Amino acid sequence: MTARLALDAPPLRVQRLSLAESLKLADGGRTPFGGLGYGTPESLAWMPGVDARVLSGGGPMADVWLAGEHIESGITGAVRWRSDGHWTLGAIELEEAFERQGVAALAERAYRDLFATLEETGCNHLQRIWNYLPQINGDGGGMERYRQFNAGRQQAFVEAGQAAFEGAPAACALGIHQGALAIRFLAGRSAPLAIENPRQVSAYRYPTLYGPRAPTFSRAALADIGAGDLALFVSGTASIVGHETQHLGDVVAQTQETLRNLRAVVAEANARGSAVFDVANLDIVAYVRHAADAPTVRHELEAALGAEAGTLQGAVFLEADICRQDLLVEIEAHAVAAGSLNVLDAAAA
Repeated sequence: MTARLALDAPPLRVQRLSLAESLKLADGGRTPFGGLGYGTPESLAWMPGVDARVLSGGGPMADVWLAGEHIESGITGAVRWRSDGHWTLGAIELEEAFERQGVAALAERAYRDLFATLEETGCNHLQRIWNYLPQINGDGGGMERYRQFNAGRQQAFVEAGQAAFEGAPAACALGIHQGALAIRFLAGRSAPLAIENPRQVSAYRYPTLYGPRAPTFSRAALADIGAGDLALFVSGTASIVGHETQHLGDVVAQTQETLRNLRAVVAEANARGSAVFDVANLDIVAYVRHAADAPTVRHELEAALGAEAGTLQGAVFLEADICRQDLLVEIEAHAVAAGSLNVLDAAAA
């Protein structure tokens, strides 16, 4: 396997846009490859959204993806997908009423359909996953719903022969207040390079204190997206050192610790290739458990990075539950920079 993109593959691009800019782009000639919307209308089939309240002042926003000109779309099980043959974007909404055996079975079914989609489209390598589970911290009949989700997700990875431990894709898992289990994913024909954070225990090595099956994700991933560029996908990052939550009940200190973790994982990514990423120039989504904390989180980011930092200009703030009840804020991010992977890392990806 190699992390190098096939020579005939169209480059993948992503833009953080307002809803108006997204619609203008779509009306300008051809529908984009796909998008992930924040506060956007449900009627846009090419832009599945996140069912969480937008707290940032800019209103509805979207991450809009551009790829090859010839886009096919289809349905595989619960997955609605779009693919240009080199990249695949997919969306899943799966109501719990369809799977009466609990959250673990629901997650396993969703991921079985996801992996069937990868096989159908020929894009067998997951690059990035976004998971949104209703009532993520709720009791699921003797075990927290997130822990049940982890059990089903990992089982599906193992059964499909996908990397459930070392080499797992970048991902996040947030709690929405109601609705269906929603999963969005990006896949490609080449494997990304998984990145870990030296300040943290890898999530897939968490002790059983956090459930019978560990979460299935890496802290970040580097992907060759063509035209001499690398994409950095940073998983949901929070106030965790080792495997333990830090600064209970203190949203200011948790935000500061989250920034330290973001800096650490970005430094690890920079050490693995020639691309240079900067925490001050990321496209971020900040999830806050309590809506009233959003201005405080933004203030801490501005104090650390500068009010004019690129990271703050297009930042999206959403109200969502974090995967641990004692976490108040989580930040995910992506960025693109010119460069390539180190030769040994490219061969190992």
